[in-house]
Amino acid sequence: GREAEGDIQKGQKEKEEKEKGREDQEAAAGASLGEEAPCSRGALLSPSRKAWNPGPAESKLELHPLLNRWALWFFKNDHSRTWQDNLQLVTKFDTVEDFWAMYSNIQLASKLSSGCDYALFKDGIEPMWEDSRNKRGGRWLVSLAKQQRHSELDHLWLETLLCLIGESFEEHSREVCGAVINIRTKRDKIAVWTREAENQEGVLHIGRVYKERLGLSTKTVIGYQAHADTASKSSSLAKNKFVV
Repeated sequence: GREAEGDIQKGQKEKEEKEKGREDQEAAAGASLGEEAPCSRGALLSPSRKAWNPGPAESKLELHPLLNRWALWFFKNDHSRTWQDNLQLVTKFDTVEDFWAMYSNIQLASKLSSGCDYALFKDGIEPMWEDSRNKRGGRWLVSLAKQQRHSELDHLWLETLLCLIGESFEEHSREVCGAVINIRTKRDKIAVWTREAENQEGVLHIGRVYKERLGLSTKTVIGYQAHADTASKSSSLAKNKFVV
């Protein structure tokens, strides 16, 4: 996981190319890059970067590969169609640059209509309990009051995405399957899905790091529910297996 944020050394020539192309890039992207152009996944994965459109000089440089390939899914609750038909694959990406291109081109979660979901999962894992890599797992669930939608929701969802693609849970990142955001009338929910609910050490490590990354207060408690428990009853009735 740590190497996912390690520095990538650039040659002097590349550095000069960056300097030359920076003014055009800032004008085009409307983004301030600060003193140094980014040279690490860590810098590139900073939430403050938001949309980043590379200029001509930047686009020739090496892309920053992610450890995993990820797929973004969109779910729209249309009662006239089956659940499977309502689930659509939006795109797949495996570089930092393609992540930001994707993020800047989709609607913010706070702007989605009620009943819609976004899901980001490792390529090959479908965002449903029935998938073989999900069925023995569970989820860390963050429930948000209605008034938080326009103040905190988008920030928390973006931070969740960055935790996933940046492999923020060290060696336990391999336990992560994906994350889902549910936009609902009463409460919105964000959940990180892991593959093995019985892996107490891994699940608790992920929960603690995730809570810290979201900047939740120590008084706020988030719970982990096994999919097997939530599949048989509504999530509001399912018992928490772990809490942090």
